[in-house]
Amino acid sequence: MNVSLTTWAILLGFVLAMLLLDLFLHRSHHEIKLKEAAIWSAIWVACGLGVGGIIWAYYGSEFGLQYLSGYVIEKSLAIDNVFVWGLLFTAFAVPRRYQHRVLFLGVVGALAMRSVMIVGGSALIKEFDWVLYIFGAFLVYTGIKMFVQRNEHFELEKSKFYQWLKKKVRLTDSIENENFTVVKNGVRYFTPLFLVLVMVEFMDLVFAVDSIPAIFAVTEEPFIVFASNALAILGLRSMYFLIADLMNKFRYLKEGLSIILGWVGVKMIVSHALFKIPTWISLLVITAIITISIVASFRKAEFDVKQN
Repeated sequence: MNVSLTTWAILLGFVLAMLLLDLFLHRSHHEIKLKEAAIWSAIWVACGLGVGGIIWAYYGSEFGLQYLSGYVIEKSLAIDNVFVWGLLFTAFAVPRRYQHRVLFLGVVGALAMRSVMIVGGSALIKEFDWVLYIFGAFLVYTGIKMFVQRNEHFELEKSKFYQWLKKKVRLTDSIENENFTVVKNGVRYFTPLFLVLVMVEFMDLVFAVDSIPAIFAVTEEPFIVFASNALAILGLRSMYFLIADLMNKFRYLKEGLSIILGWVGVKMIVSHALFKIPTWISLLVITAIITISIVASFRKAEFDVKQN
């Protein structure tokens, strides 16, 4: 895939422009309602699919399918990340009107961190193609681990990073409006909102360790890996506000995500060692798994309501 510097510049410019537009439209701290979240979710999905359509038109169906597969993988795995955001906001009692500010900065940080990881991953694969076996084995291991621990939930107080962070920074007792730091009696304090931001960035780094290798399982093209990641991540804030109140209904989500990780890990190993699995088959399998897990989750929720 021959991607010019001009094409890279256009993609980066588009991502930056959308971030600035989002920041401008949400410059006032207000509570994002379901309707607004739904509209913005639709806009972000349309942008993501639009970029996929352009890649398909200019570079062919194979690269278009690779982008779409990467986009679906990132969107699917990101749902677990969204759950953790909800737990963090609940644990620190962050008002909804300040949550977008935290998530906006979190997404900017996520894009920066993932860019570094994509560059590093691409360089490793180009220099040592056997690293694909390590990525594949890691994804299979992670999928099995997630399935075994599917009933365990993230607990903030048990996070060693959180415990370390609390010891290292001087904190206020409560949230100080939208501020991350305040000065009291000539001493600068960090607010709980800053702690939430750092935890959001840290947890995204943890999840990126899974999602980046997963996308390399469907494509080794840096442009497609970055584009699918960036366009999927841009819509995460709206996705959070859209499904925040439905989180407890996704009963079988972790089962579905664990199977997806296992599948892309196996695909990576088989495609490199034995024969190439067509991208359209991989996309079909991933879409089927996530669809079945979501439908089964809502069916289970409806059944529980009837039983009660």
